[in-house]
Order: sequence, then C-alpha cells, then structure tokens
Amino acid sequence: MAPRQQIDPDRVTYLEVGEEAAGQRIDNFLIGLLKGVPRSRVYSMIRKGEVRVNRGRISPHYKLQTLDQLRVPPTRVAAVRDAGQVGSGLAAVLAASVLYEDDMLLVLNKPAGLAVHGGSGVNLGLIEALRAVRADERLELVHRLDRETSGCLIVSKRRQALRALHAAMRDGGIGKYYTALAVGAWPRDAADVRAPLRKNVLNSGERMVVVARDGKPCHTRFEVLRRCAGATLLTAEPVTGRTHQIRVHARFIGCPLVGDDKYGDDEANKRFRALGGNRLFLHASRLRFTSPAAAGPVEVIAPLPEPLQALLERL
Repeated sequence: MAPRQQIDPDRVTYLEVGEEAAGQRIDNFLIGLLKGVPRSRVYSMIRKGEVRVNRGRISPHYKLQTLDQLRVPPTRVAAVRDAGQVGSGLAAVLAASVLYEDDMLLVLNKPAGLAVHGGSGVNLGLIEALRAVRADERLELVHRLDRETSGCLIVSKRRQALRALHAAMRDGGIGKYYTALAVGAWPRDAADVRAPLRKNVLNSGERMVVVARDGKPCHTRFEVLRRCAGATLLTAEPVTGRTHQIRVHARFIGCPLVGDDKYGDDEANKRFRALGGNRLFLHASRLRFTSPAAAGPVEVIAPLPEPLQALLERL
C-alpha cells in the first residue's frame, strides 16, 4: 500500500495493507497518508472508531500487518505542495543542512523555528518540504524535535531503515545528546533526573507536560559543561523519549532552560534577551546510531548555531 494513495474526500475509502506498510503504527501511517489533515483530527478519527482495521476498532499504537483491511472515513485533505512551491530559500537551507547521508537515511541539522511537520497552523514543515524537493524518495521522520529546537534529525529513505531505527530507539540503541543552557546554578546532585511525566491540557486549551506521580517513567542524564554568569551550560541525554522531557526536567530541578517560553522563567528570559538570547537554548548536538547501510557505528555532530555561541561568549 503506497503511503501517498488517493483518499476519496466524500466517501469511505477501503485500503489493503501491503508489505511496505507492515509494522508501521496506524497513527503514523495515517499522518503520512492524510497530508494536510491536522494530527488532532487523525487521533480523533481513531479514538471515535471512524478508522477501523479488519472491521474493528484499534488504538493509535496498533501496528499494521500485511493484508489488513483498513477503513478510512471521508476526509478533506489539503493539497500538498510540490517542488515548485517550496521556496528557493528553504530548498537551499535544507540542502545545506545535510550532515550525513547514505542509501537508507539522512541526518539534517534542523534550523530553530522550522516545524518538523505541517499541522496546527503550520502549512509546510521540514518533512513536507523535503519530500517536495526529493520527490523520488520515500522520506519519513524517524524521530522529532520541537519547533524551536535545532540540531540533528534523522529521516529515513526506506521503510526497512525506519523499522530498524525505531527498534533501535526502543532498545536504547540510538544515543541522543543535547547542548542546553539552564538558568541559574545547576545542582551538583542532579546528574540523573528521574521524574514521571504526564501530558496535561489547560483550561485555555494549551498542551503542557507536567511532573506527576501517575505519569510515564522518564529519565534524563545531565552533565555540567561550564558554569557561566547566571546560567549553566549542560549536556542532556534523554534516556527515555517523552515529549519536552529535557525542558520539563530542567524546570523540575529549578533551572529552566534559557529562552523557554513554555516552561521557563519569564524574568530570566527577559534578562537573556537583552544579551541576545532570543530563542530556546536547546540544540541536538550529537547522535550515535547504527545505520542499516553502514559497516559500523555512525556519529553525527551538529555545531552549535552562531546565535547560541554568541550568547555564551557574552556570558
């Protein structure tokens, strides 16, 4: 079953799962299939039973199997931009951001401010733009970065690579290392932070992640690299892969990240903006993994962006 198969917007569409889609989670498959449909709508369709597999309800975590019969409800899909509609500036940025590439995958140095995928008010994300300029490749995000986080991002070029890398992430076979600047003096006894996290929706509708006893287990390793004036430069290694975990664990310790508008300290952020700190200081600086196309381990390093480096020099 091709991931860009046509969906009838006015009637139910029935699809049969082929070998290429086998093993993929239903939510991720639908997000790839229904380009332009908000992720919230995709999850709502699954939750309400509008999407069915073999005539039965499924959870978003269900993994498709070959010959599964998939029911997709009538869905209006926004038109996907083609290569001609991706601006030359963005195309050039994407071409220059490739840090590593082989037959199975590529690693990009994602710029801060660029969402990894469209939706929630974002018409065109990194993956949609990349698919447009590389139309002959079947590109999928292996993992995600927050919009304001820069650095190493893996994109698979084949389903085989996507499955292998997802399995490696589940087994701890991919090392992710971030450079972060935290407000204040990081405690010397906070090298290992284990605090369960739960997603929460505020009355305003804003989604937040909070530390909660009934949350999912979460573990982040922190290492102090340098103590600066009013801040601490850190390496953060997320052992688990929870949403916003580095940012929330830093806040939990009492040293939120510089420039964090969601979990940070507003007064501290004002002080750092006066010094040129105009963005979230969180950068995916290094990845270690094994590519299905490589003979041995691969290590990719993304240099610290100039605005973040300039802020450190001012401190």
